[in-house]
Parts: sequence; C-alpha cells; structure tokens
Amino acid sequence: MDLELSQADLAFQAEVRAFLDENLTPELRAAGARLTSVFCEPRFSLPWQRILHARGWAAPAWPKEYGGPGWTEVQRAIFAAECARACAPSLSPMGLKMVGPVIMGYGTAEQKAFYLPRILSGEDYWCQGYSEPGSGSDLASLQLQALSDGDDYVLSGSKIWTTHAHHANRMFCLVRTSREGKPQQGITFLLLEMNSPGITVKPIITLAGEHAVNQVFFDQVRVPKANRIGAENQGWTVAKYLLEFERGGGSAPGLGVGLDRVAQIAADSHDDDPHHRRRRAEAEIAVTAIDMSERRVLSELAGGKNPGPASSMLKINGTEAMQRIDELSIAALGAYANVDQPAAREPGSNIPPVGPESGLTAMPRYLNNRAASIYGGSNEIQRDIIARLVLGL
Repeated sequence: MDLELSQADLAFQAEVRAFLDENLTPELRAAGARLTSVFCEPRFSLPWQRILHARGWAAPAWPKEYGGPGWTEVQRAIFAAECARACAPSLSPMGLKMVGPVIMGYGTAEQKAFYLPRILSGEDYWCQGYSEPGSGSDLASLQLQALSDGDDYVLSGSKIWTTHAHHANRMFCLVRTSREGKPQQGITFLLLEMNSPGITVKPIITLAGEHAVNQVFFDQVRVPKANRIGAENQGWTVAKYLLEFERGGGSAPGLGVGLDRVAQIAADSHDDDPHHRRRRAEAEIAVTAIDMSERRVLSELAGGKNPGPASSMLKINGTEAMQRIDELSIAALGAYANVDQPAAREPGSNIPPVGPESGLTAMPRYLNNRAASIYGGSNEIQRDIIARLVLGL
C-alpha cells in the first residue's frame, strides 16, 4: 500500500494549485471561506462551475466519454484537497455527483445525450426529491403517489428537506407506482421539471436562520414516462446506486481547514486557554486518523479493490469530527457566538462584524452541521452496516 504521491501526482498537484491561484477571484474565495454548509449559493457556485467547465474540470469523477477529465482516484483526491485549502466555492453535488452518475449507469442514450451536457455546464440545477414527512431514514416508506395515465405519471403528495428546490429547475425524485409486495418493490425513479404545473415550493428556515431547504408539494403534476430512469417499480435499485455517490470519504482536507479556522478564532478571541488547546490537539489526532484511513481507501481504489464498509466508517468519523470542530469554534468565540449577523457574513459586505471576523460563520456552521450525522444515511444506520459486514453481528 503506497500512501505517498508519485512524481506525476506531485506535478498534477502543482498544476491544480497554479490554476486555482489564477482563476479563483477574491469574491469566489470569500464565498468559499464563508460557507455555512456543504451547499454554496448558486450565484457563486455556478460562475465557478463555468470556469471549471471551460477547463474540463467540472466533474472530476466523470469518465472522458461523458465530458469528464478521466482522472485517477489519486488525482481526484488531490483536486478536492487543493480546492478545500484554497477555499473554492463548493459545486452543487445534486447534478454532478448524484443524478449524473445515475443517468450514466441507468439512463437511455437519449437521456444521456440530453441531460449530461446540461449538468456539466450548469444549465440545469438539480434538487433531490427523496425524504417525505414520515419517510426520512426509512426511505422505503415514501408515499408520493404516481398514477399511470397514458404516457404520463400523475404525482400527488410532498417531499421535504429538499435542498435548493427554490433554485432548481429540475428534480430527481422517488415516487410510489405500486403498493404490492415489499415497499421497496413499488418505487420508481423520475426526472421532472420544477416549473411543471401543480408544483409548489415552500421555504423551511433552518435554526441558522437560512433558507436552504424546502417542502415541495405536488398537486396532480404530470411527468412524462420518458423521464423515468430504469424500469417502473425498480427505482429502489437506482436509488441505492445513487447513495453510493452521496456517501464516502474525502473529508480530511476540509476538516483540516476547519481546525485552522478554530485556531484563528482562538487567537483572535485572546482566550486560547490550555484546556481548549488540549481539545484542539485531540481533534487534530482524530482528523489525522481519518486522513490515513482515507489514504488507505484511496490506495485500494487505485488498485482496483472495493473498500467495502469503509465508506460507512468514514462517514461516521468524518461527520462527527466536523461537529466536534464546530463545537470548538463556538467554545473559542464565547459570548460572540450568540450574535446573529447574517448581513456581515455576506461576501463583500461592508458591515463590520461584532467580535472576531474569523468567527462569523461559526454558529451557523454549528447549527447546519448538526444534520451531517443524519443525512446521507444516519450514523446509527452506518454503525448497523459495520456491525453486520465487519463484526458479523
């Protein structure tokens, strides 16, 4: 197992760093530095995506035949790490990392030709219609009804916690087309347009005071059957395939940036006590362990091996380390953590912050990231997977 970069990989790393230095504008860096969740507002993420697309780097994991760079696993890891360190705005994963690979794997030739170029360019901005009221972790219990009517399905019901539905022009969605047999057997995977008659998007304001998620209502919404991915009632198989792309590693560089942010907040707050330094050191040890685990998985992937349940382990450790770092940020800020100042957080804002500027995003990050151990498969479910596949329980 080789955990060190080759000379070719080091040359690629230098190429990425030079590209980021040249193309990341101060405004884009500020937007990336002030992110409060994994999602960046499209007014910043889409201009950055267009820059990357012009270089052929918008979709690092896509094969060349679909417009990707055809990078190795190691090159993709290098690119992600350098983007994290440079505070590049994150691109929305819904199209590039989730429905895009699903269309490659299960879509028709016509669907691939239509959707994939639009995902790469950012012309289509996607949201995910999975969770429903009462159907979150138990996704197979979803109830959004899709009745067959000629060449269309007619949808009635709702989806919830739909991130960036208010920005999206398209949704990939799980619907119920049959109630016979096991719940998983009656689910179908659809693509739909958000401007379809009968769709209503209502905002959900989070604890952080931000509008990122929504509830989406469907009132007799017609969706052509040509927009189905895979066979009718086989959407559960497609959904599980998609979740393989939603979970995984690659969190260590971002966690390292978070640790640097905590250290800066502590220095700016002039309250860097020994107890806080000890807790930071413990968090740094945890991040180092995650980094080594991700390198081992990367080495296995590069060798053509399947890392198996390691993705569950990395999901648990990565999200819990992130929450731990958030707690350290709040502790370092003290009373300043309670000041709500969304206007000062805006990139380019001329409103002076109350307290250290380095801590402007600490509280919204803390509040938003409480969900990290739930979305993408809750950590309790991931522990069940490890118990079954590793411990044989």
